[in-house]
Amino acid sequence: MRAPVSATVIRMGGDDAANRLGVYLQARRGLVTPERAGIPAGANRRVKGLRREEVALLAGISPDYYLRLERGRDRNPSPQVLQALARVLELDDVEREYLFGLSTGRAPARRSRRPERVPTRLHHLLAAVGVPAFVEGRSFDVLASNPLAVALSPRLRPGENRLRSLLLDPEEREFHQDWEASTAGFVAAFRKSVGDATDDARIVELVGELSLASERFRRLWGRHDVRELEGGSITVNHPVVGPLRLNRDKLPAGEVILVLYYPDEGSEGAEKLRILASLASEATV
Repeated sequence: MRAPVSATVIRMGGDDAANRLGVYLQARRGLVTPERAGIPAGANRRVKGLRREEVALLAGISPDYYLRLERGRDRNPSPQVLQALARVLELDDVEREYLFGLSTGRAPARRSRRPERVPTRLHHLLAAVGVPAFVEGRSFDVLASNPLAVALSPRLRPGENRLRSLLLDPEEREFHQDWEASTAGFVAAFRKSVGDATDDARIVELVGELSLASERFRRLWGRHDVRELEGGSITVNHPVVGPLRLNRDKLPAGEVILVLYYPDEGSEGAEKLRILASLASEATV
């Protein structure tokens, strides 16, 4: 049985529930180099990213006011200030939306602690579709899956956590052709999914476990990247059929997400998926 993790562990990697805006600003300015911002780096520079006063100068605000933002003394700057900071910190649309969400001046909302449930209709859908499919929760817990999903990867069984598997399971690392990009995308999407649920016991437990067990997670979590983990295509290294290219779609279904993997019609991936389907069918006989 896993030992309980203190609620303070969620702050590992730079989190602080009492000053989330300031922590985010500090993390993001550390990722913008002076060269990219058009500032001479100088010979005696001790930090790789921008200094506080440089962010303030580029955003057109006073250094004292920016210091107040980072230290949590002002948590509700104007939209104009936020837009200027987003420009200086080179935030994309998703990151800009996340920044604005941190600056409401309100305490993090308490979310419902109700267990995540898979509607009966989704269980029926999983049984009916002829492609790997599963249902995941907000923390990337696998809540339900069909046999073809498990044939694609045993880590897609109900009860597994996709983020934990990706970061801690050596087989999952071999499974993903581009593990570095996959981990970066998953951790950024996890932070986006977590939002303000810093008091959620499941999230505290997962962040604590991964912070202690994975240096890769600690580094990515400390970057404060946020990203939507949307549809697209992936290539995996399957131990039976070899390299397999599939499309991925994530469909919201209430409080849970339905994830589908499917090949292009007539592709090599379609033939390999038929082989996996046959093996999965034999295994259930």
